[in-house]
Amino acid sequence: MTTTGRSTPEAPERAFFGRRKGKRLREAQEQRLAELLPRLRVGLPEAGAPLDPATLFPDTKREIWLEIGFGGGEHLAHQARLHPEIGFIGAEPFVNGVVKLLREIDEGGLANIRVRDEDVTALVAALPDACLTRVYLLYPDPWPKRRQRKRRFVSDASLAEIARVLKPGGLFRFASDIDDYAGWTLVRAARCPGLAWTARAAADWTSPYPGWPGTRYEAKAIAAGRRPTYLEFVRT
Repeated sequence: MTTTGRSTPEAPERAFFGRRKGKRLREAQEQRLAELLPRLRVGLPEAGAPLDPATLFPDTKREIWLEIGFGGGEHLAHQARLHPEIGFIGAEPFVNGVVKLLREIDEGGLANIRVRDEDVTALVAALPDACLTRVYLLYPDPWPKRRQRKRRFVSDASLAEIARVLKPGGLFRFASDIDDYAGWTLVRAARCPGLAWTARAAADWTSPYPGWPGTRYEAKAIAAGRRPTYLEFVRT
């Protein structure tokens, strides 16, 4: 991975997520975790071998989209329902979020979602160049304290990898209710040669994306008086 810009590229940081599990799971959740997740889990090939995301689905998908840190899975499930012709990979290490998505998949009969329940960094590294059409990073953990910021997912290295796996014209969408993190992302995207910010007016980064379903976290942020920022970058 290479970067350009005014500062030294940041070293990749793998431990960008916090706890792995929250409240005790109910019986139905435990059952889905034991029976459904193994059928949907995205494993990694042997060291050095690429992972063709198209092979994760039994039928041919027009495009493959990736959501990094899908939380409770509301957005991912919504998109999967709208676009059955697209294959979705959702990455989320938090077990309680995974089981929420599994319920959506099970009850909604969503056959076009695959799940990575480990660190997404290794997954992205295994993907071949120009294999994805969209990448979403929505409301990631902001790690607000100065000494924690190296744990933010967005870095020079991670954006270079996102640019690498996106097809020309593909989109990277980032949303946050933390102004500092939005600015942090803009600075690093500006020095990533493969990404260009699509905004032309203020409404472009203050208005949700077309067809945006919202999330529970976003609703809480708005109720608390924090205004979300919606950034979109195109792969040049």
